[in-house]
Amino acid sequence: MQRKFQDLLHKYKLDLFHAQHDKKSVDEISSEVLHFTEEALAQKLSFHFHRLPDASRAEIVNMINNYVREAILPPVVERITKRQVLLEKRVLVMESLLTQILDTLGNEPAGAAR
Repeated sequence: MQRKFQDLLHKYKLDLFHAQHDKKSVDEISSEVLHFTEEALAQKLSFHFHRLPDASRAEIVNMINNYVREAILPPVVERITKRQVLLEKRVLVMESLLTQILDTLGNEPAGAAR
């Protein structure tokens, strides 16, 4: 029984490595990340002034908003989405491991569990 679990754990580690580092997986992950990043950045950010600002203040706020949306936000959103996609892949592989463990336990004879 212990040997079966060691084999399942080893298979889990291999599957996890392949899910995150194979050429095909890396291409898949990259395309998903770019898709989610573009989708998140396409959503418009709006802000509301409580009082009508003067022209110079509105120009400064617009300049800051444009700089943040074009220079700072894209790499941050890309890193966050990449981490999320990798965690989703990890959960799928872990779900597969759990299913295999439960199948192994279910197929084991009742007296052999000790």
